[in-house]
Amino acid sequence: MEQPTTPRRPARPHTELAQFLRAMRARRTPGDVGLPTTDRRRTPGLRRQEVAQLAAVSIDWYIRLEQGRVGTPGAAVLDAVAQALRLSPAERRHLHVIARGESPVDGHLPLPVPDSLRVLLDGLPLLPAYLVDFRLDVQAHNAAAAALFGEDFGTGEADNMARLLFLAPRARAMQLDWTQVARETVGNLRANLARHREDPRLREVVAELRSESAEFRTWWDDHTVRQRAHGTKRLHHPTVGGLTVHYDLLATLQGGEHCLTVVTPADPAAELALRELLVNRATSLTRPDVRALASRTPHPAPDTDRGHPAERRPART
Repeated sequence: MEQPTTPRRPARPHTELAQFLRAMRARRTPGDVGLPTTDRRRTPGLRRQEVAQLAAVSIDWYIRLEQGRVGTPGAAVLDAVAQALRLSPAERRHLHVIARGESPVDGHLPLPVPDSLRVLLDGLPLLPAYLVDFRLDVQAHNAAAAALFGEDFGTGEADNMARLLFLAPRARAMQLDWTQVARETVGNLRANLARHREDPRLREVVAELRSESAEFRTWWDDHTVRQRAHGTKRLHHPTVGGLTVHYDLLATLQGGEHCLTVVTPADPAAELALRELLVNRATSLTRPDVRALASRTPHPAPDTDRGHPAERRPART
């Protein structure tokens, strides 16, 4: 009589780590990593001592890593092992997850906005949509976003969603729940800075907002961290009045860390208001008196050695 089979248990974390590292070692040859290939090998791939040498760790430590006997290894040493094994970005993330239980911090790659994303933005003619990076700099937007936020959206002092929210009086007045939205924005920037501590542009944005806004400075110092991918906002537009909208943040998986925000109407009244804004924009673009949403009283002339961030950065279209 055939005996029932016992279901296989999932591999324990240290077993999975050992299997993964052995598989990655077997995939590489000494020539792949710049080592001499003069000796004959009974088994393919790199030896443990070669990986340890390339990663600048002891052979004993690397053996214990493969055996899952080093506790929780540091992120930096795992990156060194990943580099030694020439792991891809996806393989590096997997190594961190199975060895540490968390994804690593990825370095920022200043990639241009893909043409496909621009086509996607333009393919949403009735829905305001815009693309930001982890600094909340506006990288691209569609016509509906310009109709909702103003013709200078994405340029000048409206080039960053946090700067627009805290430093432009008309943009602030537009948010009926400004305090909630503003605090979430502060929390978002703090979470992003934790992942990109050395990014000069992000630190510049935070420094400017701490200097220019008492609210930002207070909320920044209380170390609130908030990140939301979906929510509802109550807006008051100077042309169409009040409207309630939803927003959804859709992250891309490329190295540029672009995030697509799409604004959708929460009810039929908001849908009509957004359509009216699009019609108004289409008929007003030829007029010389088109008003931008972001406008504030000019500050004193900036330090000529430092310059204002909006003056140092080229305008985006």
